[in-house]
Amino acid sequence: MILYPAIDLKDGACVRLRRGEMDDATVFNNDPGAQAKQFADAGCEWIHVVDLNGAFAGKPVNGDAVDAILAAVDVPVQLGGGIRTLETAADWIERGISRIVLGTVAVKDPAMVIAACKRWPGKVAVGIDARGGRVAVEGWAEQSEMTAQDLAARFADAGAAAIVYTDIDRDGMMRGVNVDGTAALAAVTAIPVIASGGVTSLEDLLALKARGSIAGAISGRALYDGSLDLAAAVAALKE
Repeated sequence: MILYPAIDLKDGACVRLRRGEMDDATVFNNDPGAQAKQFADAGCEWIHVVDLNGAFAGKPVNGDAVDAILAAVDVPVQLGGGIRTLETAADWIERGISRIVLGTVAVKDPAMVIAACKRWPGKVAVGIDARGGRVAVEGWAEQSEMTAQDLAARFADAGAAAIVYTDIDRDGMMRGVNVDGTAALAAVTAIPVIASGGVTSLEDLLALKARGSIAGAISGRALYDGSLDLAAAVAALKE
């Protein structure tokens, strides 16, 4: 199981939100490139980046910060937030992003996601962000009636590289990850599932790994405040 340290970008800085609320942001580092290098030096295999402003705007906003991250590290970078067209996706992939995460368009324009999966095999993940079991879009500002399982089923044969499943109610709250909910999603799809939201401790990671069906986990706040040691976690997950 792969641990993805998270860099959430707001106004060019590395921040963490609580439950996705833009007004409840804590700034942890004003230098995204330096933060990415710190994660890479600790041994991470991937870095997960979200353009938070872009998720709300529907187009990339923190492009300079993402470019700084790409310039600072050699590990692959996964990016979500504001990628709503094939043109935007192509631009990011040409700039060096290894995998794009498509969330809002997975609900609103599934044909675009399917086309992206075919155009860039292995480089497209579906972002499924759920609050109370229902998928949220537009930077989590809009709630849909679709369940996470329904959305995953929509892309069963599309060739997506992964599903990034976020439990919004736990995101940034340091209350533990939704192991059961993530495993339940992984049980009904052949697409590798990456857990996100509330990954707080090594125990959370080991609980996810123990299910045997979860491909990865994303952690942000816990790495920034020191409750989870990245190097130690990476080592433990390889055992």
